[in-house]
Amino acid sequence: MLHHISFGVRDLGTSGSFYDATLGALGFKRVFEDETAIGYGLIDGEDLFCLKLRPDAVAPGAGFHLAFSAPSTSAVDAFYAAGTRAGGQDNGSPGIRADYGPNYYASFLIDPDGHRIEAVFKG
Repeated sequence: MLHHISFGVRDLGTSGSFYDATLGALGFKRVFEDETAIGYGLIDGEDLFCLKLRPDAVAPGAGFHLAFSAPSTSAVDAFYAAGTRAGGQDNGSPGIRADYGPNYYASFLIDPDGHRIEAVFKG
């Protein structure tokens, strides 16, 4: 359904460092970058998630978040640990979310611009 998604960010360097850490823990990498954008994915030149430099960027409010698929529970743990070290705000530590299912293991962060993100593994 989706080709890619972009977040507007006020500081590309800060956000790039944060997403290098969090998405790197999930197996994703920078697949392109220039002065105004950084793209992440699996294949060079083919971004699935993109940061766009926008000095007036404002994160969506409550009710919106983006969930990234994790390959394992340990990757969810690594995502959370890397994100909190890289300036992210805790929005739900790693663990089973029984309300979403008996095997729904996730963690939640708020990035430096206020975007709500999640890493989830459904084992």
